[in-house]
Amino acid sequence: MPEAGVPIARRRLAVAGAFATQGFVFIGLTTRLPDIKDRWDLGELGVSAVLLAIVLLAGLGSVVAERLAPRTSSAHLLRAGLVLVGAGAGLMLAAPVWAAYLLGVGVYGVALGVVDASTNMQAVAIERAYGRPILPSFHGGWTFGGLLGAATTLATADLDLGWSALIGVVAVAMAAAGFLPREASRAFDHAAGGDLPGVPWRPILMVGLGMVVFYMVDTAAQTWGAVYIDEVLHAPSRWVALATLPYLLASLLVRLAGDRLVQQYGAVPVLRVGAVVASAGLVVVSVAPSWPVAVLGFTVVGTGISVVAPLSFSAAARIAGGSVERVDAVIARFNQFNYVGGLLGAVLTGVVGQDQLRFGFVVPTVLVLALLPLARWFSTPSTAGAGAAVSSSGRPSARP
Repeated sequence: MPEAGVPIARRRLAVAGAFATQGFVFIGLTTRLPDIKDRWDLGELGVSAVLLAIVLLAGLGSVVAERLAPRTSSAHLLRAGLVLVGAGAGLMLAAPVWAAYLLGVGVYGVALGVVDASTNMQAVAIERAYGRPILPSFHGGWTFGGLLGAATTLATADLDLGWSALIGVVAVAMAAAGFLPREASRAFDHAAGGDLPGVPWRPILMVGLGMVVFYMVDTAAQTWGAVYIDEVLHAPSRWVALATLPYLLASLLVRLAGDRLVQQYGAVPVLRVGAVVASAGLVVVSVAPSWPVAVLGFTVVGTGISVVAPLSFSAAARIAGGSVERVDAVIARFNQFNYVGGLLGAVLTGVVGQDQLRFGFVVPTVLVLALLPLARWFSTPSTAGAGAAVSSSGRPSARP
């Protein structure tokens, strides 16, 4: 177990690695959906049912994280979740029979929720230590991992699906990283009390609706993009992962620049401009006459939508305030908005587009514009939290 005195910069790197691992495995799975679909002879509704199960189980996993957070720490939850993510994903890809595949779906779904919640708990605590917005770059780690996952799919397109189960090993290995322990994160508390009755849920709900919109768009693009350019636009099977790869690259670049963009211009204008850009990209996707045009559209979508999720978690933590236990509980509960958006993006896109998948992308095209009025709830002070600062040595130091 790493010592409590480890510099906060190293903790930050470890948590960014966890985000990257989650993205690597998730995109490694979604870019193989056409192969999984063929192996088990699933139609659009069948794929939607599997995705629905994963979304619901991930919601359950987030609830588990909320219940366990007061008794343990987000670091312990994250380690356990990563091990289960690796096991579940590996089983989904290498399962020899349908029952084993469903078991993999179950394990992966619950673990997905635990890791989603605990990575953001860790990220919020570290952001409070730095005293400025850094959540976008953490989520950039997720996107970087997703890029590696898509690239891995492209590089192994000719291999049997079972070999791709090795992506789960990465998650298991990442569980040994040195995450932020609770005793360190308590140093960043800026108010007393961990009770949830005092949480201002209305502004958190409004920010959560913004995150629903993000995950609706993000999941539609990442889950159905490969299927769309494969079956509707007839891209060569080797290149179907390109539906996701440029989208992730654009998201990565914007997220890495997101910390500075938010500091310079503020969250509200960044979100509003991004909503318009994302809607325009989805229009291109919906009317695309060929798969390269659709890939261009997905790239524009990634440019516009990518900073919504990190700014959502950052705003929710700021609004919640209080002790690390209180913030952890709020973040775990807030994470449920993730799965509402995932439900709309993955399932609704498939259901609406079951006869013509092109129509499925019309829904997020319109709903992403809801970010225009919702953006005002993301307004934040110039610093992310007043609990602590990072000293010149790279270690956290409590503010007076």
